[in-house]
Amino acid sequence: MPPRTGNRPGRTIRSVKIAFSIIEVLKDENGVGVTELANELGHSKSTIHSHLRTLEEIEILVREGDGYRLSLQILDMANHVRDHAGNYEVVQNEVESLVEETGEIAHFGIEEYGQVAYLCKATGEQAVETASRVGTRQPMYSTSLGKAILAYLPDSHQEAIVDTMEFVSKTPKTISSREELYAELDRIAEQGYALDDEENIEGLRCVAAPVRNGPKVLGAISISGPSSRFTDERLHGELSDSVLRAANVIELNTKFS
Repeated sequence: MPPRTGNRPGRTIRSVKIAFSIIEVLKDENGVGVTELANELGHSKSTIHSHLRTLEEIEILVREGDGYRLSLQILDMANHVRDHAGNYEVVQNEVESLVEETGEIAHFGIEEYGQVAYLCKATGEQAVETASRVGTRQPMYSTSLGKAILAYLPDSHQEAIVDTMEFVSKTPKTISSREELYAELDRIAEQGYALDDEENIEGLRCVAAPVRNGPKVLGAISISGPSSRFTDERLHGELSDSVLRAANVIELNTKFS
């Protein structure tokens, strides 16, 4: 299926959008009250209060004093989503194995709404921490995970995603045009793995391999680390070999599970 961009025709329900806007705010900050939410979201206090009462009644929110927080039911939902997103236990084992092997950060990501969404992350003892979190999304054109997935998607799906992209230069090395991206995807298809050469964060390099089940791209697995340790020799040698092996293990377990 081509990516959904949020611009499809058809009627939408305003109250649902308001409810999820409230959840988005509370995701980042607990204990927010009616007045603060109304001011931040640009709705009347009566509208926000009605939505808060509804979300509290169905136990999505918990009221504490004059503020609200997300309930643990959100965590239960998230766990269900994670467990149904492919062969999660195998993915997690391979991500953790990469961390044990390298001491760096490893991720597994999938394509969602034309971006790469982090399904799994593990951090090693010598890792340089990044802002990536499970469930968050990053552009596909500036990440090794995203490019590894994009390079192996069917042409029509790939083109549909690229058509939605707005190329924002996060660093001087970020890909900034369709032509540059397509040239990079051709290189990835030839060599079998993708690089992020300080394209998303200056000083951070990553290498990723796609995980496939026949013609379907399930996602990609990556290792990330500082450019001082992720030299060209390591990226195109032991590190790319490691992510390719991990991808192969996930593919085999998926095929025969």
